[in-house]
Amino acid sequence: MAEQQRIVINGGKRLEGEISVQGAKNSALPLLAATVLCGGQSVLHNCPHLSDCDFACRILECLGCKCTREKNTVTVDSSVISGTEVPASLMREMRSSIIFLGSVLARCGHCRMSFPGGCELGPRPIDFHLSALREMGAQIDERHGYLECTAPKGLHGARITLSFSSVGATENIMLAASLAEGTTEIHNAAREPEIADLAAFLNKCGGKIKGAGESTVVIEGVKQLGACEHRIMPDRIAAATYLCCGAITGGELILTNADHDHLRPVIAVLERMACSIYTYGKGNVFINVRRPLVSPRTVRTNVHPGFPTDAQPPLMALTAVAEGTSVFVENIFENRFKHAGELVRLGANISVEGRVAVVIGTKKLLGAELVATDLRGGAALVTAALAAEGTSRITGLSHIDRGYENIEGVLRSVGADIVRK
Repeated sequence: MAEQQRIVINGGKRLEGEISVQGAKNSALPLLAATVLCGGQSVLHNCPHLSDCDFACRILECLGCKCTREKNTVTVDSSVISGTEVPASLMREMRSSIIFLGSVLARCGHCRMSFPGGCELGPRPIDFHLSALREMGAQIDERHGYLECTAPKGLHGARITLSFSSVGATENIMLAASLAEGTTEIHNAAREPEIADLAAFLNKCGGKIKGAGESTVVIEGVKQLGACEHRIMPDRIAAATYLCCGAITGGELILTNADHDHLRPVIAVLERMACSIYTYGKGNVFINVRRPLVSPRTVRTNVHPGFPTDAQPPLMALTAVAEGTSVFVENIFENRFKHAGELVRLGANISVEGRVAVVIGTKKLLGAELVATDLRGGAALVTAALAAEGTSRITGLSHIDRGYENIEGVLRSVGADIVRK
C-alpha cells in the first residue's frame, strides 16, 4: 500500500530526456461520470493510471456499469444502471466524486451519496452544485451526512449565475443539463480547458453544448445520449510539474503529448525565471535551463486563464533555489501552503501569513524526511528533493498517486535517482 511505502530520492542529478505527459486527471474524472448519461459503451483513450480514476471506476461499477481497462484505454458500458447510491467509503476517497451527482440524477431521477472527501485545502463548498440543481428542479434533502436527491418531475433548464466560477459546479450543471428538458445557461462559468474537453465528449454523444471554455455556457437538453470514443486531453498540471522538475535540476527536457495553449500561464512565469522554453509541432514543449534561476517576483493564483493553483506548489519548490524573493498570493484555496513547512525541512526559507507566502531563495537544499499531506504539495516535495544534496525520503504517497502516474518511473527515465520502497 502507498501509505506504507516511501519515495527515496538522491538529489543533485540533472534531468535530461523526453517525457510523455499523461492524460488529465481533472478531465478524466468528469468524463468517467459523463459515461453514466450514455446508454451504451463509451471508450476513453489516454486515461491515466491513477488511484482517483480507479475510485471513479469503482463508483461506476456500484451503479451497475461495466468498466474495463486495457493500458490507458478505459471502456465503460452504461447500458444498464442498476443502482443510484454511491457508497460513503468511495465518496470519502476523493472530493471530485460529487461530480457523479449531476449525471446520476439526470439519468435516473434519484441519487443518494454522502458528502465527499479529498485533500483538505480549505472550504470547497458544494453549495454551488446543490443550489444549481435545485434551480433545475431537483429536491435535495441533507441529513446525517448524506444527500438524498430526487427529481420527481424531471430536471428542467434554468438560467444559473455562479457567484464563483467553480469548475466542479460548472461540470455538474453541464452533466445534469444535457438530459434536462429545455435550455440551461451557465453564467460566470469556469473557463478551464477541462470544461471544453467535457463538452467535446458530450457533444460527440449527441449533446448540444455551446460556449464551453467561455464565461457563458449554453446547454440545450436532449432526450438521450449515445456512447462515443474520446481521447482525454493532456494533463497540464503534470506537465507543469515536470517542467519545474527539469528547471530545478538545471536540466533539459522535452515534453510530448502536451498542449502549448494550456501551459501558457506556467510557461510565462518560468521564462521570467530565466528558463528557456520552446514549443513546437503538435504538443511538444522543450525546456533548457543553463542560467541561474531568478525570482519571478509575484505569482498570483487565479481561475483560468490565470496561473493555476495546482501548479503553485511545485513552482514554490523551484523558487526556493532561485535568486531573490518570490511572493505567492493564493486566491483559490486558503490552506494551499501546507507543503511550505516540509520545504523548510529541506532548508527552504519560506514564511506564510494567511494567503501569502514569501520565499527567499537559498543556494542549497539538504535531503530530509518528508511527508506529503496533499496531492500537489507532494509534487512540490518531489520537485525540491531532486535538487537537494543527499537523500530525501517522502511518505504519504497515496496523495501523490491520486494525480501522478508512476511519478518515480517517469523521473527515473530522465535521469533522476529515485525509487519507491
